[in-house]
Amino acid sequence: METKLLFEIRRDADRKRRILLLEEKLQEEKSIVEALQDSEKQYRRLFESAKDGILILNADTGKVVDANPFLLDLLGYSYDTVYGKHIWELGVFKDIAASKDAFRTLQDNQYIRYEDLPLVTIKGKRIAVEFVSNVYLVDNNKVIQCNIRDITARKGAERALGENEAKMKSILDNIGIGVALISPRMEILEVNMRMREWFPAIDTGKRPICYRTLKKLPEKDVCDNCPSAKTLKDGAVHEITMQIPHANGMRTYRIVSSPMRNASGEITAAVEMFEDITEKLSLESQLQQAQKMESLGRLAGGVAHDYNNMLSVIIGYAELALNKVDSSESIHDDLQEILKAAQRSKDITRQLLAFARKQIIVPRLIDLNDTIEGLLKMLRPLVSENMDLAWLPGKGLRPIMMDPSQLDQILTNLCVNAQDAITDVGKITIKTEKVTFDKTYCNDHEVFTPGDFVLLAVSDNGSGMDKEIKDNLFEPFFTTKEVGQGTGLGLSTVYGIVKQNEGFIKVLSELGKGTTFKIYLKYYEGEAIDVREEPTAKMMTGHGETILVVEDEIGVLKSTRTILKMLGYEVLTASTTSEAMQLAKAHVGEIRLVITDVVMPQMNGRELAEHMISLEPNLNILFMSGYTSNEIAHLGILDKGVCFIEKPFSMKGLATKVHEIIGQKFKNHNDGGQIRRIK
Repeated sequence: METKLLFEIRRDADRKRRILLLEEKLQEEKSIVEALQDSEKQYRRLFESAKDGILILNADTGKVVDANPFLLDLLGYSYDTVYGKHIWELGVFKDIAASKDAFRTLQDNQYIRYEDLPLVTIKGKRIAVEFVSNVYLVDNNKVIQCNIRDITARKGAERALGENEAKMKSILDNIGIGVALISPRMEILEVNMRMREWFPAIDTGKRPICYRTLKKLPEKDVCDNCPSAKTLKDGAVHEITMQIPHANGMRTYRIVSSPMRNASGEITAAVEMFEDITEKLSLESQLQQAQKMESLGRLAGGVAHDYNNMLSVIIGYAELALNKVDSSESIHDDLQEILKAAQRSKDITRQLLAFARKQIIVPRLIDLNDTIEGLLKMLRPLVSENMDLAWLPGKGLRPIMMDPSQLDQILTNLCVNAQDAITDVGKITIKTEKVTFDKTYCNDHEVFTPGDFVLLAVSDNGSGMDKEIKDNLFEPFFTTKEVGQGTGLGLSTVYGIVKQNEGFIKVLSELGKGTTFKIYLKYYEGEAIDVREEPTAKMMTGHGETILVVEDEIGVLKSTRTILKMLGYEVLTASTTSEAMQLAKAHVGEIRLVITDVVMPQMNGRELAEHMISLEPNLNILFMSGYTSNEIAHLGILDKGVCFIEKPFSMKGLATKVHEIIGQKFKNHNDGGQIRRIK
């Protein structure tokens, strides 16, 4: 009985224990179910709220079993449209064969990835996606989860960035400066096309050290005053001008270095910009030289103007005094010496005016070869007997427009200069030929302009010149001769004459090998005229004709009046233009000629002439001046119909000019002269 009771008690305990275990198991299973349900809910929330497209396929059939809202919205499909369809049946995967192949690859490898897969939405919009597929086991069933991320915006940004980079590279490669990126270790990281052209030895793949690559000679350390080294040290912009050797000679570069910083503001590199300023420096030097010559020209013109007025007085009174004394008197020789000195001074001012391009000239069409032939008789005595003067005329030359006296000045100065450069025996060669410059040549030679020219070259085999002498060659009063051996105006005269005639001059010289002056003058159409003139032997006098002289320089006014009276003319004088007009109105008789200075206060000679002609239309006008004025001449070339006498003039020169005008009454106006036409 007792045993049976114990058995029952134990059986009840086991039953309770099993019940408790069962309850615990049921609770555990319930917890698992609840956990699974929570996990399912969480997954579903993630699935439906994901910002990437998610597509679930049956791993065996490839049919769609689920798709999240983001994917449906991205492609424009409804859930019913895609559910139960094979992936290769969907319109977005147009290449069915490729989709089937990809599906088989996925089944084999259980993973597939496309970095950039092009798709098309239901509305035909093209998009790019990143496509990743994996095989999972769900409830003992294999499913495929496809994650589809829209990368259209990213691809667009990458494309825009690539386009910007390409555009920037194109800009950098096509600008006229070199650009280099220099690391803190002074390595060349990047260069543009211009740098590769200038410095072909640079190989950025090897990240060479810049100061061992840019220069032909290897450098052991950073260059002196290196702008990049300074920029990398202090973060400031630095600049330097440096000469670097090239195959065709030394080139000069302006190098500017700027810092490149990262987001934290740290200097990560230096950007060097190279500008080749070799030609720029050459042009600046030419401009400075031209400006200096122009300034010297203005100074020379101003000095010559005042100097010529004084010389007019000296020459005038010296000639008057000579006419009053007998040639046997001792004072006669003294006066002759004064006159000779004044004439020599006149030649100096004439050279100054030629340099300043203010020399009054009367250009005409001349045959260059014929004119030089005529000058050779004068040139040969200028050079010593041990000099060989060779003449090589070119063929087929057309005429040039030039005052023959200027050609005389050019050849005289160049031949004398050549002789001085030759020691003992030597040779001087005068040569002419026809040349043509095209645009290509002129683009490379700034001084020249396109067209046909005649070349006049004067060469010698003398000592030649160094660079310093060549740089100062055409400056007035510059000379290598000893004091008292030359004025230093010869070559400046040549320079001024060539420029006044719109020509070009080029000098080729080398120490010990001689010098060649090349002068280029424009061609002109037309027939050349004979420039030879018969000198007038007789002093031409007047017959009591009335002449009005207008001159603000009293000394010139008095000497001119005295000379004209001695020549047999009645003379009225005025020191101002207003006085001249009053005299003209008050004078009862006929005024046959007005001689007026060009540059005067109140009004210039041209304006005075217009007023005088308004009173007397047939009045003759003779202008006089110590230098050219744009009132009567442009670039020193007289207007047609203008009568002019250059100061200082001799008594004979004034007599001849006055007789020529008065002897052919009203010539200036009957032939349509310039003064008449400007009214």
